[in-house]
Amino acid sequence: MARILVADPLAEDGLARLRREGEVTVATKLAEAELVKRIPDYDALVVRSETKVTAPILEAGKRLRVVGRAGVGVDNIDVAAATRHGILVVNAPRGNIVAAAEHTIALLFAVARWVSQADASIHAGDWTRAKFLGVEVRGKTLGVIGLGNVGSEVAKRAHGLEMDVIAYDPVVAVERAELFNVELVPLDDLLERADFVTVHVPLVEANRGLIAARELAMMKPAARLINTARGGIVDEAALYQALKAGRPAAAAFDVFEQEPPGENPLFTLPNFVATPHIAASTAEAQASVAFDVAEEVAAVLAGELPRYAVNAPALPPEELAYLRPFAHLTERLASLHSQLFGGRAGVIELDFEGQLAQHDTNLLVAAAIKGVMQNFTEDRINAVNARLIASGRGMKIVERKAAARGSYTSLITVRMHGHELSGTVLMEEPRVVRIDSFRVDLMPEGRFLVSRHADRPGIVGRVGTILGEHDVNIASMMVGRDAPRGKAMMILAIDDPVAAPLLERLQQVDGMADLHYVELRNGGTDS
Repeated sequence: MARILVADPLAEDGLARLRREGEVTVATKLAEAELVKRIPDYDALVVRSETKVTAPILEAGKRLRVVGRAGVGVDNIDVAAATRHGILVVNAPRGNIVAAAEHTIALLFAVARWVSQADASIHAGDWTRAKFLGVEVRGKTLGVIGLGNVGSEVAKRAHGLEMDVIAYDPVVAVERAELFNVELVPLDDLLERADFVTVHVPLVEANRGLIAARELAMMKPAARLINTARGGIVDEAALYQALKAGRPAAAAFDVFEQEPPGENPLFTLPNFVATPHIAASTAEAQASVAFDVAEEVAAVLAGELPRYAVNAPALPPEELAYLRPFAHLTERLASLHSQLFGGRAGVIELDFEGQLAQHDTNLLVAAAIKGVMQNFTEDRINAVNARLIASGRGMKIVERKAAARGSYTSLITVRMHGHELSGTVLMEEPRVVRIDSFRVDLMPEGRFLVSRHADRPGIVGRVGTILGEHDVNIASMMVGRDAPRGKAMMILAIDDPVAAPLLERLQQVDGMADLHYVELRNGGTDS
């Protein structure tokens, strides 16, 4: 019988499910040293957010097959160490969706009708009704930033309140938005049009400070801002100044950059409502995440594939050794494609040619999805969960395999919204060999400027001169063209980052049709 250690408080629904799979021991508030001592006797470990599952604990877990997190985030689990030791990490990402959506609606009403302020006034012995003139939500426009699991649930409830709903989400397909009767719009449009704005994106680098002084200034003076997602997405210092100036009219937050937030100046403002990160804190949600994570742990212990694996099962060493450089290549091709051509990735087409087509390419599909989506999601994307995440965003994957048709023994082509990039692996190194009709030879790692321009004298020199004036060093240069005096492409590998003002100046060079700054990280898809 399997032995399961529950190291944080877990609702009885979850404990009952685990007891059907094995012997359950509940021991909470264990220090790392105590867990290291106990864990060798257990097959499964279940935690919430209090217990830190560190590398020493995972290394000591010689019998450990799975770590279950009752909730979404796995920041308290060393996932890389778990993967190295062949331990599956599972979570329960859907159990608290309704609770978070309902809390968002609660905060929406709180700032529409000054509920907290009126309550405090009554408790202080005051009865000044005129101070609390509110607004109705019926007929107003709700702007949802992030149309994922929680955002889409908020949208459904807003329709029930007779609100119009618009949304911004760079990785959700139009078809998925239409399922919720939601219009997808650019972020600036959303901020200008919405009467209420609610945030439901993850805190990844692309979203840090997503709503800052510029964005706040675009909102209607009477608009209200709600954040139940993560602290750090909204610039709190900028929000303080904006609320003091009365634009937007009010804000309500459940999450903060620092938690507990201490003496946050926002708390001194009469038009700011705060709750202590309780969006998921309902009896039903706690029971739901407990049962869901127990189901995941039970699946692993039974030798089945769980629905919500955070990391992927290990491939046979020889297969992984062959596929790993192709996975790195595919991820970078997809990331480069997204940075060069942008657009909403409703369909990702992947062609695998030559020897590669004879292998299981699930890891490469996961790498492509990761390359497209990683800057816009906090999900850890791998071969286990990539297709699930993509389908949840309304994204379709078209995969084709064929015999070698050119001079490369293996070739990968990534195609999205009319543009395609191809690459191969040469001497264990990934190489980009084609961008649309232009043949290139590019190692996809580092910083690049990629331009499409008219093939005429002076353009390349002008770009080099401007970079020199700004102390940006060029490491290498590649230029291709489709015909003399026709269209040309230039790829500059550079040592230094390019700031927005410099990029804008380069884009204004006479004859420049298109120019992008690209960063490709040194990394790869998790196995």
